[in-house]
Amino acid sequence: MSDAFDEFRPSRRAVLGYAAAVLTLSVTPLRNALAAALPTVLAVRVWPALDYTRITIECDQPIRFTHSMVREPNRLVLDIEDVEFNSVLSSLPEKIAEADPYIKLIRAGRNRPGVVRIVVELKADVKPQVFTLQPVGKYGYRLVTDLYPVEEVDPLAALLKEEEKKAATRPDPSKPNPPQTKPQISRLVTIVLDPGHGGEDPGAIGRRGSYEKNVTLSIARRLKAKIDAEPNMRSMLTRDGDFFIPLQERVYKARRVQADLFVSVHADAFMKPTARGSSVFILSETGASSSAARWLAQRENAADMIGGVNLKVKDQHLARTLLDLSQTATINDSLKLGKDVLGELGRINTLHKGQVEQAGFAVLKAPDIPSILVETAFISNPEEEQRLTDERYQEQMADAILRGIRQYFIKNPPQPKSRLALLG
Repeated sequence: MSDAFDEFRPSRRAVLGYAAAVLTLSVTPLRNALAAALPTVLAVRVWPALDYTRITIECDQPIRFTHSMVREPNRLVLDIEDVEFNSVLSSLPEKIAEADPYIKLIRAGRNRPGVVRIVVELKADVKPQVFTLQPVGKYGYRLVTDLYPVEEVDPLAALLKEEEKKAATRPDPSKPNPPQTKPQISRLVTIVLDPGHGGEDPGAIGRRGSYEKNVTLSIARRLKAKIDAEPNMRSMLTRDGDFFIPLQERVYKARRVQADLFVSVHADAFMKPTARGSSVFILSETGASSSAARWLAQRENAADMIGGVNLKVKDQHLARTLLDLSQTATINDSLKLGKDVLGELGRINTLHKGQVEQAGFAVLKAPDIPSILVETAFISNPEEEQRLTDERYQEQMADAILRGIRQYFIKNPPQPKSRLALLG
């Protein structure tokens, strides 16, 4: 009987082949489902700057990673788990600029199944910070690598070096001075200019596609050139390129150079495109002067979330920046400066509000430096967006802010540096 059924029995090879086929059919959908569930790299960005260089890898899902430093030669090794090497990641080496202060080159490729390895060859010793950010705004999940120099860039040393260059071009003091057209400031004053946003944080985006971060940097650069041409004035930019600086770091830079004034330059935005006009804001300790001012402060203070700050790192500067001191005197001086600047802005543009407004802007919290935030115009208004990108208007805006600063110092001559400023 058994022989009669032998021809119906599949061979051992056939049985194994059938089992393999069934296993393949059952595993393939599972493999495809797992692949679909893995994070996909959507974008890679590199932001080089003297302060630090940032590498951002953006995915549609949370990112798992490990990293380590290797010496001789110095390089950072970053392994990203559960991702496939795609065309976006393959473009990363092309994004490294020759002038990058910290990165020599990047190699990226598949290290083993499901793991992508990125090797960053370095030009200098760095202190890497590698961290992840949750989705915010238009961004998905981000893996951020910040490469800071071991020797921190000293804003005061940079300012002094710039001052030396400026001194070399000054007129010979032995020659007669030209007639003066305005009162002279009694001592050298330092003004820190803060172009809003930058790098990962574009700020507001106009309907024509203009980025606030580009407008603010252009106006601030023009204003810096004008201030540096003034007798007894010098200025410093918190950023002189397209990179992100945390809000408290901007304040720290101003205190580090013992600034006399802090002017943060922005371009306003609102949900309705009809909103228009220039504004000036100062800090409030008690509450916002209007609901619009409160809304704007909340939007500007969200820059750290959008730009990306490693919240796990204890900022050594934070304690010096956010001192628990009464800021009443500083706020009063800020109000005086704000009124003078607002009056000059009214000569070149409509004013959104006829008075200086107040709200809890984090970037204005230096306890010993009069600080204002200038909203140059509404980039969300198509007509004003066009003006904001016009070089002539940018020059007019810089001139107006400078005239306001001059008026402030004429009425409020600079005093000797306070002990608090010297401790900064």
